[in-house]
Amino acid sequence: MEWYEILITIGIGLMAGFINTLAGSGSLLTLPLLMFMGLPANVANGTNRIAILLQNVVGVSSFKQQKVFTFKEGIWLAIPAIIGSILGAFLAVDLDEELMEKFIAGLLVFMFFFILYKPERWLKGKAEIKSKPGIWQIIIFFFIGVYGGFIQAGVGFFLLAGLVLGAGFDLVKANAIKVFIVLLYTAFALAIFMFNDQVNYVIGLVLAIGNMGGAYIASRLAVKKGAGFIRIILLATLVISASKLLGLF
Repeated sequence: MEWYEILITIGIGLMAGFINTLAGSGSLLTLPLLMFMGLPANVANGTNRIAILLQNVVGVSSFKQQKVFTFKEGIWLAIPAIIGSILGAFLAVDLDEELMEKFIAGLLVFMFFFILYKPERWLKGKAEIKSKPGIWQIIIFFFIGVYGGFIQAGVGFFLLAGLVLGAGFDLVKANAIKVFIVLLYTAFALAIFMFNDQVNYVIGLVLAIGNMGGAYIASRLAVKKGAGFIRIILLATLVISASKLLGLF
């Protein structure tokens, strides 16, 4: 890599890590970058997982240090997501994503208006939360895991929706648990991409430098600013991500 490619990659990674930790769809920045650098789509998809993995190591450590969540709160939802991600990663080895992007864009537009309509559900959370998920929560997080293992971009939105609307967490805790779940299933998905020789380790580690920095900044801001701030970032990112997937820019 040339020196300017290193700087650009770290810079894009910083923005992606910040967006991923506070909302989702940071991979809509990193995947085009990796393909612009000459990586095939499936190799870019696999290489991106290195940055995602290390980004979430930093995010989880920061959220735990700030005592936002416990591992017990996330592990039961992480298990079906991990199983789903393994299936999704196998599907992604032969990636054809155009139709998927349009479908996801439609879901993101729907989610944008739903967040506007029911703001209190995202800000306050439930007073009492069950220690173990029900069957529908397991099914939902399995399919979120399938999508996350398949392409990753935008999975943060669906995880947040599942954690807030399905499990009853407020946005701050949901963000922390989201990062924890993504960390766990990404390790399995990355292993599948590595097994299929679809990872560029040098570019992935350079990108990870930026992602880790973005994750650290975002995790601190999430706790300091609270759920209202995260909701604003979430809405803005939903609009930009949906527009990007629909080909508006």
